[in-house]
Amino acid sequence: MDLTQFPQESEAPRHNSRTKPGRVALTLLVVVLLALFLLFVTVPIASLFLRISPEAFLRSLAEPVVLDALTLSLITAMMSTVIVVIFGTPLALINARHDYRGRDLVDTLTDLPIVLPPAVAGIALLMAFGRRGVIGQYLDLFGIHIAFTTFAVILAQVFVASPFYIRQAKASFEAVDRVYEDAARTLGASPWTVARRVTIPLAWGGLISGAILSFARALGEFGATIMFAGNYQGRTQTMPLAIYTTMQGDLDASISLAIILVVISFAVIAAVKVVTRRKF
Repeated sequence: MDLTQFPQESEAPRHNSRTKPGRVALTLLVVVLLALFLLFVTVPIASLFLRISPEAFLRSLAEPVVLDALTLSLITAMMSTVIVVIFGTPLALINARHDYRGRDLVDTLTDLPIVLPPAVAGIALLMAFGRRGVIGQYLDLFGIHIAFTTFAVILAQVFVASPFYIRQAKASFEAVDRVYEDAARTLGASPWTVARRVTIPLAWGGLISGAILSFARALGEFGATIMFAGNYQGRTQTMPLAIYTTMQGDLDASISLAIILVVISFAVIAAVKVVTRRKF
């Protein structure tokens, strides 16, 4: 009998006994970090709901500044989302299905608004479409003024929100198996028919989720809007701008608008999860 085996067997339990406290400590550390992070996120959000009474919330919803900001935000965000979908879908499809010179540059320029500070985006739009801007000076000859109008709000929202849809749409198109498209082409379908009948329907879930994310980003835009469109109630004052303005004199109205945006943001996340067939 080989007696050298017995010391090895006796060392195994001691090794396990040493690692068990380490695993417990690591588990506790992970639990504490997760708890701290969740508290860091949930406590400020919960504070909004705890800070205002239901009566004050409902009363604030009837104030003109709140109604104007809510109406303007929803209308402009929906219009900007439609524009992004109309112009962003062909671009995403082309970049997903065709390899051409300069595609990486196009992708980089498309993603640039994501990392660009909103204030920079706002002043860039102002330098382009303002009365003295590169393009705006020629529009001014025809009496067309874009800056500090409702249309400027839409342009600012399109600028900052378009990458969220285009990136998602491109990823969705790339996930579509080319076998189905090739089969449609062999049956005589044109490129437009293939895109309309095959590619887009198969990528539909990703396109919807991208549009929802783009809508949410447009709804929460602040920096580019205030720089390019200004802060005029009923014309350019969206909900984020109204929160900033009313916080200085009507805290209840500011909190009410913030709560509305929180609810919309949660609904957006839930909608994206449902569309992409994910479970909570």
